[in-house]
Amino acid sequence: MEKLIKIGKFVSPHGVKGQLKVYNYSRNDRFEDLPEIIVDNKTMQIEGVGHVKSMVILKVCGIDSRDAAESLRGKDVFMEEKYVDELDEDEYLIRDLIGLEVFKDNSTPVGKITNVLQNGPSDTYEIKMNNGKMAYIPAVKEFIKNVDLQEGVTIETIPGLIDDEI
Repeated sequence: MEKLIKIGKFVSPHGVKGQLKVYNYSRNDRFEDLPEIIVDNKTMQIEGVGHVKSMVILKVCGIDSRDAAESLRGKDVFMEEKYVDELDEDEYLIRDLIGLEVFKDNSTPVGKITNVLQNGPSDTYEIKMNNGKMAYIPAVKEFIKNVDLQEGVTIETIPGLIDDEI
């Protein structure tokens, strides 16, 4: 099996016919373009996709009741890497960002990216600082000046954005 990319998480059943609410970690129309997903290393064919507010509603083959859907609650949803679209110049896979060295304004190393949080209008880079503390930098052009998947990430800071004790 190819490399897998996490694209969501089953949140809860939706209705009584086996549909599931999915918290989507990917672009809004990701599931419409996929023939299948992977859950617990098992391939599941997608039967239908809908949307309610910000949630994806997914119907997969073999899940035909609320109880069957309930058994998937909390499980991560993956896709095979072969379904990844070509990324724009300023787009990155989260897995490629994790572990990158982060440098402050003047090339001073400050820490490494440990996670990318996707719970707001823009992503937020979670950085474990060299001093052991955590910092959270919005992934917007005002703060993220350069991303190089080999060299690391250069950030520009403002007072209070990260500890000055690097």
